[in-house]
Amino acid sequence: MNIFRFAGDMTHLFSVLVLLLKIYATKSCSGISLKTQELYVVVFVARYLDLFTNFVSLYNTVMKLVFIGSSILIVWWMRAHPLVRRSYDKELDTFRHYFLIAGCFALALLFNESFTFGEVFWTFSIYLEAVAILPQLVLLQRSGNVDNLTGQYVFFLGAYRGLYIINWIYRYFTEKHHIRWITWISGFIQTALYADFFYYYFKSWKNNEKLQLPA
Repeated sequence: MNIFRFAGDMTHLFSVLVLLLKIYATKSCSGISLKTQELYVVVFVARYLDLFTNFVSLYNTVMKLVFIGSSILIVWWMRAHPLVRRSYDKELDTFRHYFLIAGCFALALLFNESFTFGEVFWTFSIYLEAVAILPQLVLLQRSGNVDNLTGQYVFFLGAYRGLYIINWIYRYFTEKHHIRWITWISGFIQTALYADFFYYYFKSWKNNEKLQLPA
């Protein structure tokens, strides 16, 4: 494992911890898209179907369990916790995310590196992760104002994808024949989706202002 992948993993983990802290400490999920969190549950479950059949390392197994467990916990909090669910912005979080699931699964059936059960679901998870942030970005744009913890969550989630692109570039030049075009394309698509958010995030940070997105 190189430093860029490790940094990406830690940034991803930190983004999840920020979100868990926000919900646990404030008992509120205001500004958080349930649709995006449900998509991440699907992403992690589909990607880590080999959790108990393909042991890579203790680190790898722990990270898989952490991301699956935390994503399920967040969805449970938003759907079932008596206090947290009251703050859910249902009227703003109306993105039809099931279209993303259906579309990404269709793409995975058509465009994959090998037509096997595991490879199709892994490819599906890569495609879906690339667009899973869309409901969250749409919700933030509709609400306008973004609280500090929500802004940090989205920022670190985007930073994780950026670090993973650097990881792929590094591995391309240091590991013989290491290239998976699916991850490259999906990574650049996802990073592009964050571009507008990053612009306003750094603008607010530079001017020491509250983060606001244009409606």
